Amino acid sequence: MKLSMIVAPYDSGRRHEGFGRGPDALLAGGLVETLTLSGHDVDVVEIARIEGLDDREIATGFAVCRAVAEKAIESRAVGRFPVILAGNCLTACGAVAGEDADSIIWFDQHGDLNTPETSPHGFLDGMALATALGLCWRPMANAIPGFRPVDPAKCMLVDARDLDPDEEALLAGLPVIHSEASEAADKVSGLKEAGARRTHLHIDLDVHDADVLRVNRYATPGGPAPDLVRQVASRMASSVPIVGLTLSAYDPAFDAKGDVPPVVGRLLVDFLAAMERA
Repeated sequence: MKLSMIVAPYDSGRRHEGFGRGPDALLAGGLVETLTLSGHDVDVVEIARIEGLDDREIATGFAVCRAVAEKAIESRAVGRFPVILAGNCLTACGAVAGEDADSIIWFDQHGDLNTPETSPHGFLDGMALATALGLCWRPMANAIPGFRPVDPAKCMLVDARDLDPDEEALLAGLPVIHSEASEAADKVSGLKEAGARRTHLHIDLDVHDADVLRVNRYATPGGPAPDLVRQVASRMASSVPIVGLTLSAYDPAFDAKGDVPPVVGRLLVDFLAAMERA
């Protein structure tokens, strides 16, 4: 398969810091080589440094989204499947826009469904899925090329075992499909029933059980093991029309033994093989 590996090494407006080190660590860990050995044609594209915003989290975060959307549009134009290596989850909004996705599957330990009115910490990344669904930051999101908010009925949230009270209340009133990882592959058909035709798959790597695979400072025990995440994502690739993939939130400072890059490599190899079989 022809792939565009779009590298967005930003965390909270800062380049190559925190989660922003994750994309380069995945590449240094042999991700491109693993995919190439599996027969894929990988073109690595790093978005340019965002200049003139002085590392302001909100402005830079949405500028990164715009840059990723443009790269995803370019990838589609030359027949390449976009795989985005991102620091922050918000970057998925750029991927969704650039891929013309009308639906989304969101693997995450967190809900990312806060808004500026409900967020207890003001963390922009904790509003990432809410932004993709058009629930907040609308003027900023609408400036992303091709952005259209995803209908919550065409959204699947996988795991999200760590929800704030306001997120729980919001989720209770939305038609989002919320599932544990072990049941997600069986429930994903609900997206097609809701009319999904082009689905973006977003995997925040802290969805994994931190006792098995620790990816950042926020990760906690209790989530799915890597084998389960890989199997579920692969089954989904055979069930719904996935048009792009985001991997986010890896901070190599919390992965002293370098366990994460090989896990991501195996996940992508199996996922892409399932796509090719579908």
